[in-house]
Amino acid sequence: MLKQKLSFLLVFGVAFAHAQKVTFTEYDLKNGLHVVLHKDQTAPVVAVSVMYHVGSKDEQTNRTGFAHFFEHLLFEGSDNIKRGEFMKIVSSNGGQNNANTSQDRTFYYEIFPSNQLETGLWLESERMMHPVINEIGVKTQNEVVKEEKRLRVDNQPYGNFIAEIMKRLFTKHPYNWVPIGSMEHLDAATLQEFIAFNKKYYTPNNAVLVIAGDIDVEKTKKLVESYFGEIPAGEPIVRNPAREEPITKEIIDTAYDNNIQIPAIMTAYRTPGMTSKESTALQLASDVLSQGASSRMYKKMVDEKKNSLQVGSFNYTLEDYGAYITYALPSGAVKLDTLLRDMDEEIVKLQNQLISESEFTKIRNQYENNYIGTNAKMLGVAENLADGYSFHNKNTNHINEELEEVRKVTREDIQNVVKKYLNPNQRVVLYYLPKK
Repeated sequence: MLKQKLSFLLVFGVAFAHAQKVTFTEYDLKNGLHVVLHKDQTAPVVAVSVMYHVGSKDEQTNRTGFAHFFEHLLFEGSDNIKRGEFMKIVSSNGGQNNANTSQDRTFYYEIFPSNQLETGLWLESERMMHPVINEIGVKTQNEVVKEEKRLRVDNQPYGNFIAEIMKRLFTKHPYNWVPIGSMEHLDAATLQEFIAFNKKYYTPNNAVLVIAGDIDVEKTKKLVESYFGEIPAGEPIVRNPAREEPITKEIIDTAYDNNIQIPAIMTAYRTPGMTSKESTALQLASDVLSQGASSRMYKKMVDEKKNSLQVGSFNYTLEDYGAYITYALPSGAVKLDTLLRDMDEEIVKLQNQLISESEFTKIRNQYENNYIGTNAKMLGVAENLADGYSFHNKNTNHINEELEEVRKVTREDIQNVVKKYLNPNQRVVLYYLPKK
């Protein structure tokens, strides 16, 4: 019993520690690279990450998929790293690495034992300074991306539903397409187009370098300067994405998927971007509707009426806009319109009645637990620090303000955003059906 109590205290003591303020040092190099250093000596590990402010929204309409393609291409090697050696260097030094791309940014990282910090800095500086972009690498990674698309989208049940939603919800803004892009566009692109895309976006002044973990701050500053200080800055990037006209009439459409046997009904509403207080309130509204087995939609449609195999809602937040999406899969021969009506009824209840105090407490606790869990890992801290600088008006300290922002959201705020944005005349309704 004593051992269990000690274990309980240890676990929650660690969680409490990571809920405290995240301290960091930040500064700019002369070439515009923003550097953030977070010292945490609880474990002998270090996360080295670079977030480039480039995603699929920075692509041309006839060259989609470039940002995601570069997520792969920039592992090909550099002037000083031979083809195929990047990941071998990471693993042989006890590390792990990966990258991911969204509509708004590309994030690369390595996690190393702290005595390999310099290895991580060298690898990321090589990627930024002089990557090798040639026909061999482009052809190789083109096949890799095609295979990824086949596995994750083309042959994955419901794998294309986000793309089908976005191209109907956005008609002018480049959120119209998703990061995987078009294989035909990649096939048609020239080597010079790839080189130009790299030169424009993968530059120090369009990036944030975050190092989090067991480091000596002053020594790390010197290492950062030695590896990144001589990389030339790129031209300033000016973005003027198209603005969307409000949706004023319900858009009803059908999409087909040859990988499914069970149809689905989906709705999507265009919502504010990630920095808006309204976006936070919409996330909490989503938690009320479908976060966990005790949430409203799940309890009603899966547990009580048993007309749904699965039901959910989420606020898909991006830099310029968001997309609030609901979906349901029928049980047996239940009609999709029945599920749509049930989901709509729960949204109307949110519009007409304040959520209970107990529900409000539950969803805030869930949010805080997720926040603590993310920041309990050095990679989570690194990504949140980079997000704050990149998307919250260069406010790296957003990592320490996020919980307070959530705590300021009231039950009335949740009701008001649902009234404002989640109305039938403002949405796309998509019948997602098996392809015969």
